[in-house]
Amino acid sequence: MANTHQSADVFMKADASSAFWGMFSLAFAILFVFALASSVLGVQWRSVLPGAENAKGLVGGVKAAVYTFMSYIF
Repeated sequence: MANTHQSADVFMKADASSAFWGMFSLAFAILFVFALASSVLGVQWRSVLPGAENAKGLVGGVKAAVYTFMSYIF
């Protein structure tokens, strides 16, 4: 019986992990397109995205913004 509960916990962690990475990937893609378009247009996108204010690069800033955004969801 104890093994049944343990395997259920493993499946729940795997589902949560795949859900997290799915949401992370979707949010990263959306915010990356926004940041890239803003950079091309010359708009200061770092001040718009939360957590990206002190980032030095585009990918690092978007990653910081996504982690900040994800902390509000989960």
